Formats: sequence, structure tokens, C-alpha cells
Amino acid sequence: MPDMLVKLYDLPEVESLINRLKAQGIVIRTAMPYEKHIIIEWVWSLFGEGWASECDIAFSNHPVSCLIATQAGKIIGFACHDSTCKNFFGPIGVIETKRSQQIGKALLLSCLHAMSANGYGYAIIGGSGPTDFYAKAAGAITIEGSSPGIYRDRLTQKISNKPPMFGEQQNL
Repeated sequence: MPDMLVKLYDLPEVESLINRLKAQGIVIRTAMPYEKHIIIEWVWSLFGEGWASECDIAFSNHPVSCLIATQAGKIIGFACHDSTCKNFFGPIGVIETKRSQQIGKALLLSCLHAMSANGYGYAIIGGSGPTDFYAKAAGAITIEGSSPGIYRDRLTQKISNKPPMFGEQQNL
């Protein structure tokens, strides 16, 4: 999957989309630090440990660089920036039953606008996956020769004595 490049100084506006989702009871907002364990466990359970690790890093940034979509107090989507690398967008995920409601687009554009506000002129979408989505939603273009990019030489080793997840009992 190639990396993609987005011009942050030429982004579509996102407020009308956020307001339309809000009218449906869907809120797009920055995650709060006290929600970290809930969000990371949610990401881990639906999208795997790699994305959960990247999401975890987003909580180390000030301000937090993880945005979430919620409905009735439940997480239905998330997106991060400046977690894999500085100036990188991703990961992003929305629960399958909500993928046709433009929640992913709202999360993407909200993150990209936050990156622009932080002083970036361009953003990189690493290992972009659905390139058509990013091209249509944000005008992203493929960076030629960028696959596998920073995701080369990935670790595949699993540790059998892993530390407990949040909320698991420890025998001390």
C-alpha cells in the first residue's frame, strides 16, 4: 500500500459534515486522556494490536492527537495523527455498521484540519489502503515508490508472556 500526500492548505471544510452527523446523534471530538484505556482496548479488539499501539502514542501528544466518533456514549470510530511519525495521518477505523455515514470522512478531515492548525503544510497518509477514499475525501495523491515506506522490516515476533491488558488481574 502506498503512502499518499495531502495539501493541508487546500482542504474541504468539515463543519457542515460534523453538524450533520451531530444532528444524527454522532459526535466527532478529541479523545480525553482519561478515556485512553477504553479507546485503546476498543481499537485493539476491532482493529488489532498494531493500530492500538499507534493509538496509544497519540495520547502522548499535547494536545492528544486521537479523535473519536461517538454515539449514545459508545465509540463508533477513531482517527489519529502524529502517532506513527510526525506529520503522518492514521490509523483510522469506523465500525462496520456505520461505514456508509461519512464518519470516516469527518474523522479524516478533522485530523487534517488539526494538523494544518499545528503548522503543517502537507500531511502524509502512511500505507493508505483505500486510496480512492483519501483521494475523494481530501484530494490526496499517491507518493510513487512509497510502498512499503516506513512499514518495512516489521516485527513479527509474538511474546507469550505479554503484560496484562488494562483491567486484567495481576498476581503480584
